[in-house]
Order: sequence, then C-alpha cells, then structure tokens
Amino acid sequence: MTRTELPAVPLTGGDQVHAPAPGTEWWRDAVIYQVYPRSFADGNGDGMGDLPGITARLDHLAKLGVDAVWLSPFYRSPQKDAGYDVTDYRQIDPLFGTLDDFDAMRARAHELGLRVIVDLVPNHSSDQHAWFQEALESPAGSRARERYVFRDGKGADGTEPPNNWQSIFGGPAWTRLAPREDDGPAGPQWYLHLFDSSQPDLNWEDLEVRAEFEDVLRFWLDRGVDGFRVDVAHGMVKADGLPDWGGKVAMVEGSDAADSAEGIGAPGGSNEGPMFDQDGVHDIYRAWHKVLAEYDGDRCLVAEAWVSPMSRLARYVREDEMQQAFNFAFLTTKWDAATIRGVVTESLETMDAVGAPTTWVLSNHDVVRHASRLGLVEMADGPMNGIGPRDPQPDAELGLRRARAATLLMLGLPGSAYLYQGEELGLPDHTTLPDDVRQDPAFFRTAGAETGRDGCRIPLPWEADRPGLGFGSTEATWLPQPDSYRALAADQQYGVDGSTFELYRSALTARRAENLGQGGLTWVAGYADAKDVVALRVADVVVLANLGPAPVALPDGAEVLIASGPLAESAEGPALPTDTTVWVRA
Repeated sequence: MTRTELPAVPLTGGDQVHAPAPGTEWWRDAVIYQVYPRSFADGNGDGMGDLPGITARLDHLAKLGVDAVWLSPFYRSPQKDAGYDVTDYRQIDPLFGTLDDFDAMRARAHELGLRVIVDLVPNHSSDQHAWFQEALESPAGSRARERYVFRDGKGADGTEPPNNWQSIFGGPAWTRLAPREDDGPAGPQWYLHLFDSSQPDLNWEDLEVRAEFEDVLRFWLDRGVDGFRVDVAHGMVKADGLPDWGGKVAMVEGSDAADSAEGIGAPGGSNEGPMFDQDGVHDIYRAWHKVLAEYDGDRCLVAEAWVSPMSRLARYVREDEMQQAFNFAFLTTKWDAATIRGVVTESLETMDAVGAPTTWVLSNHDVVRHASRLGLVEMADGPMNGIGPRDPQPDAELGLRRARAATLLMLGLPGSAYLYQGEELGLPDHTTLPDDVRQDPAFFRTAGAETGRDGCRIPLPWEADRPGLGFGSTEATWLPQPDSYRALAADQQYGVDGSTFELYRSALTARRAENLGQGGLTWVAGYADAKDVVALRVADVVVLANLGPAPVALPDGAEVLIASGPLAESAEGPALPTDTTVWVRA
C-alpha cells in the first residue's frame, strides 16, 4: 500500500451504553458452538454425521476454546425436515446413534469443560408421532385431537381451510384429513401446520401438552444437559379464534434498518400475524423456568424468537423466563457502520433493562453463512434463505475478509455469542448445489422458488487428503462438499499463522483473558458518528472495525492484541485496511 497521511483519532471513551455486568452464571458471557449433527462428523462411514462422530471431534472444540456446545435435533424422526419433525422426544434417531452414545458424548464434553445444550422442538411434532397417529384414528372432538390444532373447514361442506394462513415453507398452512365414517356434518377436519404438512402444530392450550413437555425437560436434565435451545420459541400459542391474516411470514427476513430506536436492525415481519409472539407463550416459559430451577448448575433456556421490535424480544428473557434469546437483529444487519452501532446500542440497552445478557450471532443452520452473504458486492447484508447456482455468486475473498472482521467485532462485544460449526474454518455456503441433491422441504414446497438451507448444512471438512475430506471413513457425505472446502479443512489450519481457525482460537483466548463478556461498553468519542468505522471500548480493550474503502490510522502507542487481517502502513505508522477489525490496548 502507498504510504499516505492519515489522521489518527484518539481512542478515548464517549458515552457508556452498557455498564460492566459481572455475574456467576456461566451463560451470561459464554461462547457457544452450534453442532448440526448430520454434518459435523460421521462415526460409522454411512455419510451421515452422528453422536459417536461428534464425540470423536470434541477435542476440536476444546482446542478452539468455546464454553459450550449446542446440538441441533438428534431425536427419533422421519427426517422430513432434518430432524425438526420429532416422533419421540426421549429417543435418539438410529441415524445418530443411541442413548448410550448420547451419554458418552455428554460425559466427554463435560470432561473437556464443555457444557451441553440440546434442541427442543415444541411448536410441532412429526405426523408420525404416536399422538398424531392416535388423533388420525379418533373422531372430531376427541381427547386425542385436542393435543393438536384441528378445526372444521369453512363453507357448506367444509371444503375450504379454516383460515387463510400460509405455511412458512410455502403453500397453505392447513391440510384436510381423509374422510371417515364418523365425520361430522362439515366433513373431514383440517389440521394446522405452520411448517411442512408433516409437522402438525401442537395445541399449547391443552394441559396434557404442557405437562408432557415439562416431563421431556426433566428427562434430558436428568441425563445431565445444561440447557435447551427452543425452536420457534415465539410460536406455540395462537391468537384466539385463529383469525384470517393478510400478511406473509417468511422463514428468515433481512434487515430493513430503520431510523427509529425500536426499528433498527429488526428482522423484518417474522413475528407479525396471529400465529406468533402471543402473550400466552410467556406463561409456558415461566413454568419451564421453575423446572430448570429444580436442578443445580445454572441450566438455561435459549429462545429462537424472530420478533421485533427488540422490546418484544426482551420479554422472553425477563428474570423469571428464559436466560438467552438470539439477537437476530444483529445477524441480519447490513455491513454498515452506523447501522451496526445502532443495533449494538439498542440491543444492550434493551436487554440491560430486563437484566439479561445480549446474545450475539452471525450464522446458523437456517441462514446463508456470513462468509457468503457478506461477499455479495451488491448486497452487503445478503440474502438469508439460500444462494443457488442461478443467483449472483459471492466474492469468496471479500466475503471471508468481511466475515473475519465481523466475527472479531462480535466477539469483542459484552454478553454471550454463538458460533455455527465450520465458521471457525471460514467455510462459505455451497452456492452451486444442483437441484437434484437438495433436501430442504422449503425448496420443494415452493417448487424451487425458495432456494432453501442446504447450502449452509454441508458436511464439514476435517482432513484435506482423506475421502470425504475426513468427514467419515468413506467418501460418502449426505450432501456434496464444494471444491473450496479442501483448502479450508481443519488440518490445513491448525497451527497456521493467519488461518481463520487460529484467528478464532486467539480471539477466544483474548476474550476470556480480558473479560470482555462481562465488561462495560463505551463508544469511542472520535468515531461516534463515523460513516465507515465502528469503534468501541470494552473493559481495557478498544475494538476498531473499518468498513470503508480507506485505511484508518492507529494511534501512536496502540498495542495490537489481535487483528482479523494484515495491517497496512501509513506515514503515521500502522493502519487498519478496509473490512478489517483490530483489538488494541490504548
């Protein structure tokens, strides 16, 4: 880079937006790693990840330096929605192993100092669940049908759905049963499924449903789990009367960052409509809070709740409800300094008001990995629900550079943070998957209009020179791996200076050493309104992110702790290049 004159801005603090928040509960500042079981590691060579595979690779997580692991569903399931269609909440699907395998995995994780969070899917079950099969064999008005949302159809002969709701996966949210001899005058009833037709919604007004899930919680708590991530936590309770609604709920929506405090970075309209974010869900979580309080060890509940404004999200983490809620406003925020500052400020202030930590996240199994969506030059916030071969393709170099910068910024923020498996390797989405290998039901229910989430669920590359890149003992992988994964395999990054894995490992080490998770946050005064720079002080560390095209000078005497990429040089000394984040002591 040509040496140019750059003004160095003093890294002095301005307004504090978050006070130091020391606490003894582990989840307040934990970094938690999401394992998607079918894609993490294959222990038996069948091409599908499993619990023994996870156990064999837990050393990777200990080496990385995370505090806990969250496992997506591994329960018995017909796998029509990758395990989010559960037939038995107390059994392991044979694809993944046995209860003994789970116990071995949990024991090994605890031995390594890793806590274990499991997924819970309470909004719906599989249509193969014993309860739903009993409902199919029972007449309208029966006790069996009360556990689900069955309704008579509209019209003289009941041939129209009970209301106009649409499935999040596409198509109507109602399916009519086959005729029975004991059908009433309206004919066969309809059942509600906000997702796939194989995922009937449970009726959370039913006391038996509530009692069953409290028992499920105790089953896994008795097996030593440390918490639960709750799928569709803003669902379950529907508005009285199931009224018609003219809107459309997308599975994940991008951010339309507004100028108002309540709208900054909100994740679109995913909580709108009478099927989401009803006040009654909070009674459920107050009851679950009491169940977890029966056990030692600060067990936690984590809400997957796509709700806005953020004040609505904060309701889920009040003192007597859940402990964490994913910050999807942060995940969906565009690559823009002012927007990021707004989301961070609103997040901290809103969660502080209820005494909860802010829970940061950039990627998961439902969205395009941030290394890909940030690589779309024309869409710096990127699409969320998948990139296909006919879509504009990300710039891999740009995406990885921005992803590393975004992650280092996130890990410098106070609170808790979640990492999605493979992001520590810099993995992009597989954006050129052929249609004939796709498995996401959203792709099929929308006749391909929705690309779906398969691209972010590709089996991980562990060893570059092994079949299947070391995913298992054979070449088999349930989804094909892109060519780019070979150079990103874990064994190509361990101990390699500048690799993405070593960046993550170093950042987690420094985060813990500097106690950033429990620190206070103050915006650096000189950059408070900067167009292209995010600059904040947490504890004794300044986090400086340059999102603009011009390099930013570092002040004299600034001690660089870690940088997301190589620094540049200016006439004044070291400078921060575009799309780069640095932690300094100054």
